[in-house]
Amino acid sequence: MQSRLTLAVLVLVTALAGCESAHIGPSTAQRVNRDTEARLAVPAAPVVGPTDYRIGSPDVLEVEVFGVNELNRTVRVSAAGDFTLPLIGKVSAAGKTVAELQQDIATQMQDRFIENPQVTVYVKEYMSQRVTVEGAVRTPGIYPLTGRTSLLQVMALSGGLDQYANPAGVVVYRKIDDQRHAAVFDIRKIRSGVISDPEVFGSDLIVVDYSGVRSMLRDIITASPIAYFIKVL
Repeated sequence: MQSRLTLAVLVLVTALAGCESAHIGPSTAQRVNRDTEARLAVPAAPVVGPTDYRIGSPDVLEVEVFGVNELNRTVRVSAAGDFTLPLIGKVSAAGKTVAELQQDIATQMQDRFIENPQVTVYVKEYMSQRVTVEGAVRTPGIYPLTGRTSLLQVMALSGGLDQYANPAGVVVYRKIDDQRHAAVFDIRKIRSGVISDPEVFGSDLIVVDYSGVRSMLRDIITASPIAYFIKVL
C-alpha cells in the first residue's frame, strides 16, 4: 500500500512539472511585459527623502512648543490637509515639509504674542505615503514610506520572500496620470548588482508571484483529501 502511495506522489509531481513547462495558467509575472531591466515612470510627486517628506492626510503629527507644555498636541491631518492648535486655530499642513510647518507654526505663534517660540514637529505616523505588498512574502501588508525607499528595502519590511516565491516574478504596479503601469523585477539580479534597485513610491502595489510547481502542489494539498494524505507521508 505504501509503495502505491509513493508511486502516486511521483506521478503527481511529474504531472505538475509538466503543467509548468507547458505554461498552463500564465502567472502574474508572465502577463507583464519584460525588459532586460524593467523600468517604471516616476510619479509626479515622489518621496525624495526624510527631510523633504511632504506631509499629507491622514498623517499623525506631534507638535511641541519648548517651555509651553499646554500647547503640545498630537494631531491628525484632516482630509482637507489641516489641523487645529490652541491660540492659532487652523493650520494648513498638506504639501509642507516638517521644517516648513515648524516655521509656519512658530510665525503664527509669534504673531499671537509668544516670544521666539521654539516649535518642533514630529511625524508620528506616515500614513499618506504607503506601499502595499502582496503575494509570496512572509508578511504581506501596507507599509509606510518615510523617505527614499528601494524595492529591496520594501521586501525586507515584508519579511522577505517566502518558500513558494518566484524571485524573478516581483511585479511593481504604479499609477501614472490615472493609468496603471507595471514592471517585473528579478530580485536575484538586483541583489547581485546586475540591475539597479528601483525606487518605490507611495501608492505602489508590489505583488510577488508564486513559483509554479510549489504553489500548485501546495494548493492541491490544501484542497484535496487525497493530497492531504500525500502531504503527511
